[in-house]
Amino acid sequence: MEAGGQPAAPHVSVILPVHNAEAWLDECLRSVLQQDFEGSMELSVFNDASKDKSMTIIEKWKVKLEDSGILVVIGGHDSPSPRGVGYSKNQAIAQSSGSYLCFLDSDDAMMPQRVRLQHEAAVRHPTSIIGCQVRREPPNSTERYTRWINQLASDQLLTQVFTSHGPTVVMPTWFCSREWFSHVGPFDEGGQGVPEDLLFFYSHLRKGGGVVRVDQSLLIYRYHPKAATHSVLETTIWTHRVRFLEERALPHWAAFTIWNAGRQGRRLYRSLMAESRRKVVAFCDVDENKIKKGFYSYEDSEERPKPRVPILHFRAARPPFVICVKLAPLSQLDAVMNTCSSFPLDTCPHVSWLCTCPWKRW
Repeated sequence: MEAGGQPAAPHVSVILPVHNAEAWLDECLRSVLQQDFEGSMELSVFNDASKDKSMTIIEKWKVKLEDSGILVVIGGHDSPSPRGVGYSKNQAIAQSSGSYLCFLDSDDAMMPQRVRLQHEAAVRHPTSIIGCQVRREPPNSTERYTRWINQLASDQLLTQVFTSHGPTVVMPTWFCSREWFSHVGPFDEGGQGVPEDLLFFYSHLRKGGGVVRVDQSLLIYRYHPKAATHSVLETTIWTHRVRFLEERALPHWAAFTIWNAGRQGRRLYRSLMAESRRKVVAFCDVDENKIKKGFYSYEDSEERPKPRVPILHFRAARPPFVICVKLAPLSQLDAVMNTCSSFPLDTCPHVSWLCTCPWKRW
């Protein structure tokens, strides 16, 4: 108790937005109860217009959690339509009081040591988003994406922020101080179709925030067709990624080469602002048929004469590069990795990755 008899604020608030989650809530809430963190905790639930039995399940677990010393705060609304994930997270944060925020999706479940280990990391890194490795359910879903989540080196958590995978530590694993969240946030509340996690992550990086991952599997990260991430269009993600690339990487270069003279490379070129397009000195590729064309003409350009960008064999190209390849099949990516051994691609300031994954949906 604090002076005056008021209860002390909890150390950690678990932030749980809920919308029609009855199929997973028992496992999710049980994982909150099973945390081995010795500090004080609260669970802040915001029910975003659920029409199923989610609230009944939450009320049942409220008794069990509070009997174990975990304060439960419940908010929500029963409007005809949900307000979206960003709004729900912001509301859950606003009604909570913990010094640290542990984000949890209602279809996921935490390992018992999650809060303890991430809290330790957050104390050491007060201006960082703390993530963790995950165990994907079902186990064989999004295998390559899961490997990417779990196997990025610590420096790659910052150098691979332009890829189509999105944040290099996935949102359901985030843990940070309330003070830092308030400095960066809140989440965008645009609703369905808005990648609120990606936009927050970019704002976090703009403000100099770090990215740290606890290298243990601390979350069961569930994949299913009803996940909210499926509502975000690939074209929306692409636009945000290209604009962030133009903001963070391209201003440092007077000129650059796009690695890939195929569809994705041309798409990137067309997506750039005019000022950025003028910096593209060449495309490069491994495909002789593309190289034989000699140049790419941007027919939709309003410039006269229309831009004609040379297409070079990769051995004739010069950095800096924006590597714009699909991660499946791996032929082009293998060529990049096998032939550009003169500099470490993942850390080189002359390379930005803009990989795309045709099989992944947000």
